[in-house]
Amino acid sequence: MSEQNNVRYELYYWPSIQGRGEFIRLAFEEAGVPYIDVARSPQDQGGGVQAIMRLLRGDLEGLPPFAPPILKVGNLVIAQVANILQYLAPRLGLVPDDEASRVQANQIQLTLADLASEAHDAHHPVATSLYYEDQKPEARRRAGHLVTERLPKFLGYFDRALERGGKGHDYLVGAGLSYVDLSMFQTISGFRYAFPKAMARIESSIPRLVALHDRVAARPRIAAYLASERRLPFNESDLFRHYPELDVEPAKGA
Repeated sequence: MSEQNNVRYELYYWPSIQGRGEFIRLAFEEAGVPYIDVARSPQDQGGGVQAIMRLLRGDLEGLPPFAPPILKVGNLVIAQVANILQYLAPRLGLVPDDEASRVQANQIQLTLADLASEAHDAHHPVATSLYYEDQKPEARRRAGHLVTERLPKFLGYFDRALERGGKGHDYLVGAGLSYVDLSMFQTISGFRYAFPKAMARIESSIPRLVALHDRVAARPRIAAYLASERRLPFNESDLFRHYPELDVEPAKGA
């Protein structure tokens, strides 16, 4: 791990939100490995949103990324959350060594990406180019479907994945913490913010995921990060947004 302290990791993500970049930040924070959150650096030092735009324009050689988050390591430029984490995890000690576990972790991360997209589409079901206020009726319908059907289905699946490990199995992949446990923590935290009423009802049926969330939150480096100014608060420009009119309680049995 000490060798990683000599590697320059540059994370490019929007500076005012957690968003999808937070899944990457949590991995660095848990590993205790320094990284540069480029867009949060001053523009006159090469930071700011303009630094992201330079990558999106393809100013560097190679395949330009479609959207942040983007990780730059030397001349290597990597985009997409699951792709970035698949690259980082072995280097940060956040995934088991065997191939089967690494494939399983990537599968879980990709499924979490699907769920994150559904969270976003609950408040922007028509188009991302429109304001939430321009699509409120559609958002209300989409959010109702999310909390009554999709969210219980996804979280139930992940809870059963923990159960398959048997008694004392506390993590999603292998016997110890991996990057997908950190991503699951972020997902639970995000949905608690966005849909507190719905989650209060759903959580009684996913006790293993709730316990996993609490274990991750209590880890020393994660706890320190959550208490620091580096951890931005959730807000209504973010991936997970709280609009009270969308926070409907799931029907019984959902």
